[in-house]
Amino acid sequence: MTTPTPLLLRASALAGQARPFSHPWNPNSAVAMTFLGRALGLKRTGVNLARVAPGKESFLPHAHHREEEWVYILSGRGIAEIDGADHEVGPGDFMAFPVPSVVHHLRNPFDEELVYLMGGENLDVEIEDFPSVGKRMVRRGDQVDVYPLAAPKPAPPGGA
Repeated sequence: MTTPTPLLLRASALAGQARPFSHPWNPNSAVAMTFLGRALGLKRTGVNLARVAPGKESFLPHAHHREEEWVYILSGRGIAEIDGADHEVGPGDFMAFPVPSVVHHLRNPFDEELVYLMGGENLDVEIEDFPSVGKRMVRRGDQVDVYPLAAPKPAPPGGA
C-alpha cells in the first residue's frame, strides 16, 4: 500500500468532491465545482473542474478588472459569449481572458453535460462587472461589496 502524496490529487479521490454552485443573480446558473487547486493548497491561483448540466449556465456574464481567467473544454459542447458574440465551443477549445477582460459567459443549451477546467488568479482585491444586472462587485479578501455599475448622477444644485 502506498502513502498518499500531499501534492498529488488522484482522479479516484475526486469522486464526491463536486460542490453545487449557482450564481445568486442568475436563476439558470448551476455548476458542479471541484476545487482542485484548493485541495492541494494553491492560494495564488485557482484551478477548478466544472460541470454544467444541459439547459443550465455557468455563472453570469461578467468582466474582471484585476484577475485573469481561463477555460479549457474537456467534454460536451457549450456556447461561450465573448464580448457580445456567441461562439460554440467543444473539447480542446481554450479561452483566455486577460485583464481588463471583456464580458464573458458560458452556457449549455445542448443535450449532454459540459465539462471544463477553469482557473485564474486569486488576488487580495478583485473587481468584477456584471452588466446584465447592472452591478459591480468589489472583493477585498473575504469582504464583498456590491455597487450599482452605472456611475451615480451628481446631485442637482441646492440638493433638491
